[in-house]
Amino acid sequence: MPEEKRRFKAKIAGETYTIVGPRSEQHMKTVAQTVDEQMNQLKEMTKGLDPEKRAILMAINAVSDQLEMKKKIVKLEERINELENERS
Repeated sequence: MPEEKRRFKAKIAGETYTIVGPRSEQHMKTVAQTVDEQMNQLKEMTKGLDPEKRAILMAINAVSDQLEMKKKIVKLEERINELENERS
């Protein structure tokens, strides 16, 4: 059974966006607030950049963080497997 999609309106960097997805409203609210905070921080650090370039920098940062988290997860899964094998 497919998950129900929810619609959530969010204001990010002064613009209103409609976010659609299966996550809870609280999750989407937290994501929108985090993106807004990070966009505002990036705006302060990159006064000369237009919003599109700031958004691209933000996406690069997000993907970089995601890849680092994936590496950590793989290492943790490997460690769990090692510990489980030691117990056997």
